Amino acid sequence: MTTSVQEAVKSIKSGDNIFIHSAAAIPQGLVSAMVDRHRELKDISIYQIHTEGPAPYAQAEYADSFSIKTFFVGSNMRQMIQNGRGSYIPIFLSEVPALFRKGVIPIDVALITVSPPDRHGYCSLGTSVDISLSATKCAKLVIAQVNEFMPRTHGDGLLHISEINLFVDGSNPLPEVKYDDLNEETIAIGKNIAALIEDGSTLQMGIGGIPNAVLSCLGNHKNLGIHSEMFSDGVLPLIKSGVINGANKSKHQRMIVSSFVIGSKKLYDFLDDNPMVQMLDFAYVNKVDVIRQNPKVIAINSAIEIDLTGQVCADSIGGKIYSGVGGQMDFIRGASLSEGGKPIIALSSTTKHGESKIVPFLKQGAGVVTTRAHVHYVVTEYGVANLYGKTIEERVKLLIDIAHPAHREELEKSSQLILG
Repeated sequence: MTTSVQEAVKSIKSGDNIFIHSAAAIPQGLVSAMVDRHRELKDISIYQIHTEGPAPYAQAEYADSFSIKTFFVGSNMRQMIQNGRGSYIPIFLSEVPALFRKGVIPIDVALITVSPPDRHGYCSLGTSVDISLSATKCAKLVIAQVNEFMPRTHGDGLLHISEINLFVDGSNPLPEVKYDDLNEETIAIGKNIAALIEDGSTLQMGIGGIPNAVLSCLGNHKNLGIHSEMFSDGVLPLIKSGVINGANKSKHQRMIVSSFVIGSKKLYDFLDDNPMVQMLDFAYVNKVDVIRQNPKVIAINSAIEIDLTGQVCADSIGGKIYSGVGGQMDFIRGASLSEGGKPIIALSSTTKHGESKIVPFLKQGAGVVTTRAHVHYVVTEYGVANLYGKTIEERVKLLIDIAHPAHREELEKSSQLILG
């Protein structure tokens, strides 16, 4: 039995901790109805990772009502966090579910989107299991927006109607993400990474230009698998052609393992009732001991800048938080311990303003996400630097070699401050 969104959100009280379903699964109807009550609500703490689309609760006019505490900073949160109107919680994604399960962060109300219940009474969390499963299971009150556009996915994200306190109707197409066409720089990075990938590898990558460029270069590979915290449309042609089949995986052979997806309607249609895709909890998907069991794990992660000793900043620009720790270290470590695995940090050599991303020293206040002890491969459009087992002196030379040519001379001069 359903109720109206206005009636459902009356259960939210001042001082509550609210969880909002992730990425493409944000329940916009419930969120809008909650925000409409802002004059009645004070000191609400909202916990989330990335949410796609509008986030009205983050607007300055609602600051007295809603305080955002996010485990990852997406584009709809960035300005608010940088202006001090919200807070970022630095943590490996693999550890977030335990915050809820241990009661470190108690959740009063979970606002989620689910597929319509099947004939057995089970709904699906669909495109986002990630931290959403643990938050929902631990919440005192669960309010679900039933959306016929939400794909029914296999794995951990099934909820019986008895586990949901209130239902509301709200069928809206899921937000879609499209990416610009690949440019020469991104294609060059993709080719450099593709050359490192052997047949039978298990891939972890995010979404965006570089992952899509890599995937576009893998058409002649064989028996690739996916074990990744997320994926998007770029994998679909390789699944159709049989390049991605998971035949060589040790864990979940012949299946794609992920925690959340975001992309196009074509991707969401592919997910719907597809037993090839297992949507599982972050605590499992991002667990190093699980990741390392697959052969030849290729972990491709990005960076904002990297210093000449190999320290990787991936979450901030100086002291300003830009994104988050995410799952980078989970997969960098898992890949490095996998038999034949290759952890890769991929970045263009310069920013859009022409500044070098390979720097003598990280900016003041910058966070180190991947330490110099964890980094192995670094890839730009100018080549590949394998820092594994290399001295500081050797690293400096290798990284300068893949920097933009316009910056190499200056990096050589600055390196003396490191080498003495």
